Amino acid sequence: MVPRSWRKIRYRYDVRGSYCENCGSYHYPPRNFCPTCRRRGKLVEVLFPDEGKVVSYTVVREKEPYVVALIELENGARILSQLSCEPDEVEIGMRVRRAFRRYGEDGEEGIIHYGTKFVPAD
Repeated sequence: MVPRSWRKIRYRYDVRGSYCENCGSYHYPPRNFCPTCRRRGKLVEVLFPDEGKVVSYTVVREKEPYVVALIELENGARILSQLSCEPDEVEIGMRVRRAFRRYGEDGEEGIIHYGTKFVPAD
């Protein structure tokens, strides 16, 4: 399991997806073939923009409520991500940017996991 974790580490710290050089569409998560032009597509992995806007969102109410949003990045790709802000701060159309944040930990004394979330853009 450890080697697999290290191979996927770039996906944890960056937002990477696919770009089809045939039809010009972006896809997240990265794809093996283009869902728009199918097998004719030529996909390349690209680093996605750090900024976008909230298209839709929901508040998950567990011990601590948190926000999960559908975010449209500047290149038009849409991704789901957790927002690091209070639920009452979120609005449709609000500008957000990528940030490095804590996800959680494996028990009280376990490994702490970090990765990409989004925060309100200033």
